Amino acid sequence: MLDFSWKVFSMTGNLDTYLLMKELERDFGEQFGQDDMEETETLDAPTH
Repeated sequence: MLDFSWKVFSMTGNLDTYLLMKELERDFGEQFGQDDMEETETLDAPTH
């Protein structure tokens, strides 16, 4: 869901979509712990 929200935001620039993505990230971090969230961000980071 985070990936989808980011793709929609990057294509449209819709601020509500960005805020939704940040809320989902926060909820995901609370549910699975901050360490898991940081690992996920590292795996999703662009490599260019």
